[in-house]
Amino acid sequence: MDDNSVFTGENALAIDNIEAFKQAFRRHAAGVAAVTALDPAGKPVGFTATSLASLAAVPPMATFNMSSVSSAFGAMTVGNHVAIHMLGPRSRHLAEKLAADHDVRFEGDHWAPGPHGVPILSGVTAWMLGTVLEVHPVHNNAVVVVEIETGALGPEDEALLYHERNYMKPGDIA
Repeated sequence: MDDNSVFTGENALAIDNIEAFKQAFRRHAAGVAAVTALDPAGKPVGFTATSLASLAAVPPMATFNMSSVSSAFGAMTVGNHVAIHMLGPRSRHLAEKLAADHDVRFEGDHWAPGPHGVPILSGVTAWMLGTVLEVHPVHNNAVVVVEIETGALGPEDEALLYHERNYMKPGDIA
């Protein structure tokens, strides 16, 4: 049997490996989180992440992936504090703000300094503060490992998903 035989027929679309990768992950719904920190100059930085994962419960650790060209990458140093925020549909505006121009991500009253001065976003379903334990560079990206120290729960909300380049809640049509 040809390896591509399962991808034949009227719905098949032949594409190169990079485009296939991008399109496949666009079809893979992922939860939405926001990561914030202070850069080496003490300026708030942050970004929207769909790669957040629980690494361990004891001790509590999480991972996320990011591009090394991200404006927030300089803050991802071992020993630095970061806040990881879980987002729901009511906090979708935060996902959009932190995915936009990095110069305006912290303009407004949607955040306040939290423990260690790290930006804590308002109205999120939960936030966790932790210390960067390890940064594993991989090509032009990195896997960041964070040990969680504290956190808080916010108002309950439905899940916020990122699917087909859109933020949505479960049950929405892409």
